Amino acid sequence: MKPRSVRDMLPRALPSIWRFALSLTGDIEMTNDLSQSTCLRAVEKADQFRSAGSFEGWCLQICRSIWLNELRSRASRQDKAFATVDIDQLPDVAPGIEQNLFAKEIISKVMALPDAQRSVVELVFVQQFTYSEAAVILDVPIGTVMSRLHAARKVLRKYADVKLGESRKEQK
Repeated sequence: MKPRSVRDMLPRALPSIWRFALSLTGDIEMTNDLSQSTCLRAVEKADQFRSAGSFEGWCLQICRSIWLNELRSRASRQDKAFATVDIDQLPDVAPGIEQNLFAKEIISKVMALPDAQRSVVELVFVQQFTYSEAAVILDVPIGTVMSRLHAARKVLRKYADVKLGESRKEQK
């Protein structure tokens, strides 16, 4: 594929790239940098994209690869841990105050998941990739995707059960 064609396709893929980068980094500034690096690498490597595949999936593979290289680089420099995203920095897209608060609470619980679970939740639940597509993007077996989703669901279900229990008590 020509670099120009990739440049034309990037604007539609950018929201997916950005959300996935956020699920990897947990930090707005790092997300912006990772998204930009991903777009640049996609243009540079345009000849490697095969039009039979998913362009977004290919970009997310690039994003993950860049992030893993960054983590390896940090580990070798023995940097301190990076900060997680502040929920107040996330864009407010839900219409109602209650929905916004609940969405922010859910996002904070998702962001608190281990990195591997958070990435799978982002790909499958938010970006609607199939289990097999997520497995390819993350370069893991499909069983690993299923296992990570199961573990994430257990954590999130506990939180939802607690919140639902509180809501029922308030209604009585």
